[in-house]
Amino acid sequence: MPVTKTAKRARRGSQRKELVNKAIKTKLDIAIRAAKKAKDVKSVNTAISLVDRTAKKKLIHKNKAAHIKSSLSKLLISKKSPKKK
Repeated sequence: MPVTKTAKRARRGSQRKELVNKAIKTKLDIAIRAAKKAKDVKSVNTAISLVDRTAKKKLIHKNKAAHIKSSLSKLLISKKSPKKK
């Protein structure tokens, strides 16, 4: 338990930030699942945008963000038909 006044204030702030960060991460997970299920351009772009924002806020590591974006991009590439010769 925090003892000093500033420690109590810092705890309140960190609890508020924890709630916000958890909501952002949950929204990201839902968007990724929706993009993988739908496999359309709009949902993938939405998920990629959320990945970028969470990486910018340092909620996820930038390499993890790149990994997620790569896997989402592969969904769109595999959907395209190969060119005929």
